Amino acid sequence: MEALHYPADKRAHRFFPLDRSDFFYPAGRTDRYTIIEFSMFEGRSIEAKKQLIRLLFECVHSTCGIAPQDLEMTIVETPKHNWGFRGLPGDEHQLNYKVEV
Repeated sequence: MEALHYPADKRAHRFFPLDRSDFFYPAGRTDRYTIIEFSMFEGRSIEAKKQLIRLLFECVHSTCGIAPQDLEMTIVETPKHNWGFRGLPGDEHQLNYKVEV
């Protein structure tokens, strides 16, 4: 919320837990290894995305006890016109938050 200036009620999370036997992770990581992927509209500044990553490393470590070497993040950005939700293409929606931050 802080890094991307989302409204407090903006929530769209999906969790895909895997059985330990189905989740392979690199050497030097523990069984707490976690991958976070963000799928979002393009338009955020590089600094906003870096701030998101920095804050999540801190927050996940302090609240979940997952060390930075066990956390990996990827941001995938898509043009608004390539999204569809609530019956319209993404570029035809009036959002209640700003993407260009």
